[in-house]
Amino acid sequence: MADATPEMLAAEAFVYGSPLVADLTAVDTLVRRGFGAVGPTPWNAFGHSTRLADADTDFVSVNNDTLYSNAPLDLSAGPLLLHVPDTGGAYDVLQFIDAWTNNFAYVGRRSSGTAEQTWLIAPPGWQGEPPPDVPVIVAPTTVAVIAGRNSCAGPDDLDRVRDLQRQLTLTPLEGGSGTPAGLPEPDADVPAELLFLERLRRWMAAFPPAAADVAFQQRFAPIGLLDQGRSPYLDGPAEWTAALAKGLAAGRERVEAATAGAGEPTGEWSANLHLFDYNLDHLGPGTRAEPQWRIADRRAAYLTRAVAARAGLWGNHAYEAVYATTHHDADGVPLTGAHAYTLRFEQPPPVGAFWSVTMYGAPEYRLVPNPIDRYSIGDRTPGLVYGEDGSLTLHLRHEPPTDRDELANWLPAPAGGFRPMVRMYQPQDAVLDGSYRLPAVRPR
Repeated sequence: MADATPEMLAAEAFVYGSPLVADLTAVDTLVRRGFGAVGPTPWNAFGHSTRLADADTDFVSVNNDTLYSNAPLDLSAGPLLLHVPDTGGAYDVLQFIDAWTNNFAYVGRRSSGTAEQTWLIAPPGWQGEPPPDVPVIVAPTTVAVIAGRNSCAGPDDLDRVRDLQRQLTLTPLEGGSGTPAGLPEPDADVPAELLFLERLRRWMAAFPPAAADVAFQQRFAPIGLLDQGRSPYLDGPAEWTAALAKGLAAGRERVEAATAGAGEPTGEWSANLHLFDYNLDHLGPGTRAEPQWRIADRRAAYLTRAVAARAGLWGNHAYEAVYATTHHDADGVPLTGAHAYTLRFEQPPPVGAFWSVTMYGAPEYRLVPNPIDRYSIGDRTPGLVYGEDGSLTLHLRHEPPTDRDELANWLPAPAGGFRPMVRMYQPQDAVLDGSYRLPAVRPR
């Protein structure tokens, strides 16, 4: 790409590199300050949320179904032993994400069952011997993160989940080399408008991707991303700096446009079943390697990966969990608490674990206060009233229904705009192949 200008290369570098920068920025935040409902968490240890999310949880599209357990991993000091407790059949998942946001392994109910188990997490290229009968998960990069989720049926279920969290541990394999190295620090004197490129330069070198991607990265040599040592962004010519900043802005706009998409058709729910299929090279335990779960075009996968990092950082493959949203009713009118709606399931979503509908205010996409402290509703909600034919009608509205059965099936909505989300954990084939379609939200 000899004829590419610095501006063009910077735009392309943003699309290519924004997942790495977003992921490691989030990992750094988890270590230093905490992330979401999880407090500050040291390297190679678990931090836990200990209560279900509610209206006080300041996090976009947070779920109300599970308690999170997140662990920032730094395998530069050697492998780690992971102990997972027996959940007694309850849903759980430990999702392993490398520095480039590839989901490279899963441990949990769908993939490895719910019995007590021990795994070895090894750094790239590790050649040692694991303990007898301990399976190995090889991380593609020395820094990674585990995003863990344990299902929690409500306040009465919190003690059970907290006990499981206490038993979830990481310990160094005997002979580990000591203190984790952590993340390389970008040069603090780099101008703010080029700090993205500086982070990408440092972290790209420290955590190289798959060989095919390393070859692709050569195109960015003219804008300094392959430079070693002193940052090339400290004292570059003013016109070069301006061109790079302009290119980064164009790349960001490209990702934002792809993230927004075209919106869902009238009455339809939007669920991108292949948003996390960009991992082409490191498909470890619990992942699926069939062609339908791998984006064939590597260049196209870069943009998909950037959209996933922007819209759903650390999200699961669809075969683990599917998330569907809508902004409109069956007539294509934006949803608002000024009206009352029904959501009628002739048949419940076909899942191997459980499903739920969560209410979020729009456009902030956060949980909203309501008089009964109900933020989600689903097949685990006590007291739901089903029709004689087995159907289930949910009532989405701001004011409480006066009918007792409708009140039992009420999901409170804010007074203004809202966006519901259906989550399906361990979705069955009918969800994944599109033959099962969620019903439209209908005005009363």
